[in-house]
Amino acid sequence: MLVDTFGRTATDLRVSLTDRCNLRCTYCMPAEGLPWLPKAELLTDDEIVRLVGVAVERLGVDEVRFTGGEPLVRPGVVDLVARVAALEPRPRISLTTNGIGLARLAPGLKAAGLDRVNVSLDTLDDAVFRKLTRRDRFADVVDGLAAAAGAGLTPVKVNSVLMRGINDAEAPHLLRWCLERGYELRFIEQMPLDAQHGWDRAEMITADEILAALEREFTLTPEGEQVRGAAPAETWLVDGGPGRVGVIASVTRPFCGACDRVRLTADGQVRTCLFAREESDLRAAVRSGAGDAELAERWRTAMLGKKRAAGIGEPDFVQPDRPMSAIGG
Repeated sequence: MLVDTFGRTATDLRVSLTDRCNLRCTYCMPAEGLPWLPKAELLTDDEIVRLVGVAVERLGVDEVRFTGGEPLVRPGVVDLVARVAALEPRPRISLTTNGIGLARLAPGLKAAGLDRVNVSLDTLDDAVFRKLTRRDRFADVVDGLAAAAGAGLTPVKVNSVLMRGINDAEAPHLLRWCLERGYELRFIEQMPLDAQHGWDRAEMITADEILAALEREFTLTPEGEQVRGAAPAETWLVDGGPGRVGVIASVTRPFCGACDRVRLTADGQVRTCLFAREESDLRAAVRSGAGDAELAERWRTAMLGKKRAAGIGEPDFVQPDRPMSAIGG
């Protein structure tokens, strides 16, 4: 198992397929994009499947999430899903995407074995979407969400980040829109993972602000005892249910104490935390001929370096050098 020195066990593997993206969201990267990883440094399909296989078959991972960048821009993503779905024991497989390309790929992804998707959508205003993403692709995202639901990639979850003075007034509108379509909305506090290192906690819309905005129009009932465990979202029933909404308060109410995640970057680096500043290189081990047992042991050793908490808000917190697009969500 992938156990750290604080007794947490990682069973949820986030696998970045690429650092590239077909949007240029203002809170993620500059308009001109970023220096992308050279193709030779990216894990090949075979290397990805092998490392995921080591995690699933030897290290107890039972959930695999494909991320990016934008994972749907990677050629062969459907085949990758099928190959991971063929592993024994079969892990649960999900994918986080901006939704562009999902209308075309959703049926094939479902047939390959993908269980569900998370789609990022921060606004329902086409003009605001263009301002935020620097692309005119709002309709493509809406079509992608509908295609995912139609293909049975459920529950379809929508991830939204609210930004002060830009889309912070849209929280109730976003929730109503998602409820009408059967999507599960998750608001996520903006995190310090932008390439420009311009994140300012004082400007961040907090979980408490989001909930206050929603409660002006909806009745929210906490689900259960609001004990998240390793789940990042606190969830509420909306107007008595069955619809629900979640808030991922990674900054103001972190869930580090029960974290069960580990990340594999597109260039084969193990990251034990989204905000880690250290990485462990598995790509070099794979390419130098390491066997599966050695890869598993290297991975276990990497987990021993996982810190107790991400440390956002602490005086000594330093933002990771890699932006979110290069880490994988």
